[in-house]
Amino acid sequence: MSSKDWIEKDFYAVLGVDKAASADDVKKAYRKVARESHPDHNPGDPKAEERFKAASEAYNVLSDSGRRREYDEMRSLFGSGAFRRNARGGGQPGGTPFDVSDMFGGAGGGDRRFGGAGFQDLFSSIFSGGQAGGQAAPRGPARGRDVETEVALDFGDAVRGVTLPLTLRAPGVCDTCHGNGAKPGTQPRTCPVCHGAGVTTRDQGSFSFSEPCRNCQGVGTVVEEKCPECHGSGGVTKTRTMNVRFPAGVADGQRIRLAGRGEPGERGGPAGDLFVHVKVRPDELFGRTGDDLTLSVPVTFAEAVLGTDLRVPTLDGAVTLRVPPGTPSGRVLRARGKGVVRRDGQAGDLLVTLDVVVPARLSDEARTALESFAEQTPPAAREHLDARVRRVS
Repeated sequence: MSSKDWIEKDFYAVLGVDKAASADDVKKAYRKVARESHPDHNPGDPKAEERFKAASEAYNVLSDSGRRREYDEMRSLFGSGAFRRNARGGGQPGGTPFDVSDMFGGAGGGDRRFGGAGFQDLFSSIFSGGQAGGQAAPRGPARGRDVETEVALDFGDAVRGVTLPLTLRAPGVCDTCHGNGAKPGTQPRTCPVCHGAGVTTRDQGSFSFSEPCRNCQGVGTVVEEKCPECHGSGGVTKTRTMNVRFPAGVADGQRIRLAGRGEPGERGGPAGDLFVHVKVRPDELFGRTGDDLTLSVPVTFAEAVLGTDLRVPTLDGAVTLRVPPGTPSGRVLRARGKGVVRRDGQAGDLLVTLDVVVPARLSDEARTALESFAEQTPPAAREHLDARVRRVS
């Protein structure tokens, strides 16, 4: 299907729906038309076959949200049915002779007057190629590409923040020509075709179309004597080292953007950005949940029953936590302010999970003492479980 078809055909009328019809309405309308005009139900009827093909073509466009949006924009731009047919099969918007085939060419979808570009190139140039009054917007040297790298941090460094040297082997500014691509002692000169704008503008009737200047590739300047080091590009691959500050609390998988530290633009253009992907090495003791640090601490049965004071480590020292008598296994104690420091200066907490350890072996004395303890200890509250056991037995 050509761009010319999109302009001349009213797919909404083919399906008998309004332009604001929902996707379900479009589907229902298509099914109805397809059922009524299907060749199997109308053998030997060429008109029904054409209606079936037209409905399929319309549904193929209107059922796809992206293609439907492009179709609506194109119809709105070029008159949406306002073209009056002329002898050549084109149209006349406002009485001015206009043939759609003149604009888009034949079946190939391109026109030599637009460098063989199809409608997508033409459409984008209408909206982004120029300014009011038909004046082309200066383009200048192209921006450099973004660069990505990965850095592994220790757990403590990620929590507290750290500055580390980062060595990259990536494109950088040529030291010989300082990025302009010209041989030392010479300078790039303004492009004689686009006069430094980087784009050229062509008038086509009521429209003005812009495209990158082919003489300077959109840069706006040309280099007559190229730099022997970078061969006119303005950049060379080099090893460079920079200090990168990783803020306190940086998380595993986080991406840090360093503006302007990526690949330099061609011939003095602005540099791209550097994106650093952070990998945090796990710690042997601490874990992390958001801004809180986590720590698991084993305690004995006696400590859990009688209570005790625990001395536990933090990332910057140690704290004492009180374990109340009768503490169950799995209880979480909180050391406030001993977690990850946030950007506002506040800090998360250290969450300490108590793990009551059951010994695998007991001495005779310990077993005797435990049996005596068990005789004097009230049984666990299992009445609700015992009741269920009696019902199912």
